[in-house]
Amino acid sequence: MATPLGMIGLGAMGEPMAASLLRAGFPVTACAHRDRRALERLMALGARDGGDPGGVGAASDVVVLCVPDAPQVEDALFGEHGATLRAKPGTLFIDMSTISPIASRAIGARLREGGFRFVDAPVSGGPARATSGTLTIMAGGTPEDYRDAEPVLLGMGTPRHVGPPGMGEVVKLVNQIIIANTVLGNIEALTFAAKAGADIDAVLEVIGTATGANYLLQNWLPKSWLAGSFAPGFALDLLRKDLAAALDSGRAMGVAMPSSALAYQMYTAASGEGHGRDDYTSVAQFYERAAGVQVRTKPA
Repeated sequence: MATPLGMIGLGAMGEPMAASLLRAGFPVTACAHRDRRALERLMALGARDGGDPGGVGAASDVVVLCVPDAPQVEDALFGEHGATLRAKPGTLFIDMSTISPIASRAIGARLREGGFRFVDAPVSGGPARATSGTLTIMAGGTPEDYRDAEPVLLGMGTPRHVGPPGMGEVVKLVNQIIIANTVLGNIEALTFAAKAGADIDAVLEVIGTATGANYLLQNWLPKSWLAGSFAPGFALDLLRKDLAAALDSGRAMGVAMPSSALAYQMYTAASGEGHGRDDYTSVAQFYERAAGVQVRTKPA
């Protein structure tokens, strides 16, 4: 019989991840936060309503969480209706949220003190790959806990055990540092090209075969900023939150991160202009205004 699973967090990522687990044959118990529509869609696929996180914990041997940040993880686990209040000793909690490694290790330690197990397993791939069950998953935990988590993670994508608890979050933040800085470099370069009068399509074609080629330039920007759309593939405020977690961890370790600090300020400025829920490429509008050009092929 398949392991009974719980799912807490049914947002843009959590809902399709839960649907992938149902397709993989796992019995899934979930709960709504404010909006029941995602839960009802999952129930139509066979999920059960746990009522609240405590109910989800009571019904599950493994509980998966995918919520915005550390305070929501803590509330879902240890709050008034937290999952740990009714979960069985030995329950494995898999936190797939992107949070600070410092917070993740503290949460893991608190769970272990309560007789539970813990794996941090943040993901990369966005809602599209969550829907197809092809996420990249970075998992931190003991070898024994990862062994038991792996079959569940395989139902959502391709997991890799990257080290002890908290290391999944470290690797995810490495990814976020790279994309946050790389997209700014791409935008700045294309704005420079547009101001100089270059044909942007020609620039993209040439750089696509040069050493400046990168995934964001070739795959993400053409379907977002350059297509005139800032529909949220990945919300700017979520990337900003991830950068803040990376900078906090860097300060704690004594690692200088000047480029990421500047990137954080750029995304904060864009958020302050009302673009927090837009795709993070909406930061490009600052560069266009400053240069007095429109790089995009279509107006947003």
